[in-house]
Amino acid sequence: MTGATRELLLSRIRDVRDYPKQGVLFKDITPLLADPHAFTALTDTLAELCVRQGATKIVGLEARGFILAAPVAVKAGMGFIPVRKAGKLPGATLSQAYDLEYGSAEIEVHAEDLCADDRVMVIDDVLATGGTAEASLELIRRAGAEIAGVGILLELGFLGGRARLEPALRGAPLECLITL
Repeated sequence: MTGATRELLLSRIRDVRDYPKQGVLFKDITPLLADPHAFTALTDTLAELCVRQGATKIVGLEARGFILAAPVAVKAGMGFIPVRKAGKLPGATLSQAYDLEYGSAEIEVHAEDLCADDRVMVIDDVLATGGTAEASLELIRRAGAEIAGVGILLELGFLGGRARLEPALRGAPLECLITL
């Protein structure tokens, strides 16, 4: 990614103070999504990453990861697989529970959407503590697929998500376009 693209993307991420609660500085990507030039630059950059890593399918993590991953999959000519919160997918699913700072959560994928021939790239908007991304990697492997890598728009480095995620990557690349 060029420095100009990075600056364009960063300029379209808005800081919202005290959201969703007092003391939190929320990074809002909706201005980036509303700017067709910036959104196209992001989509193109992530699609190039997926092709470079030899991915065959793209997983998007609920919910903003869907917004990023679906156009990336179309641009890269690959299938899109949603990883959803538990109870949101019909039919047979695989599920993976994981711990959060404040409790636990569970994600699911349709069991038949991934197979042993797939190399999967995980796409999401923000890497914070890494719990959801870590659980998604385990879920993808349990479905029989290989991890091609993880592509993230924005890494909040001070929250330690990279350190948590690295063992689960097992050598697969983690590329964060912007790190704060």
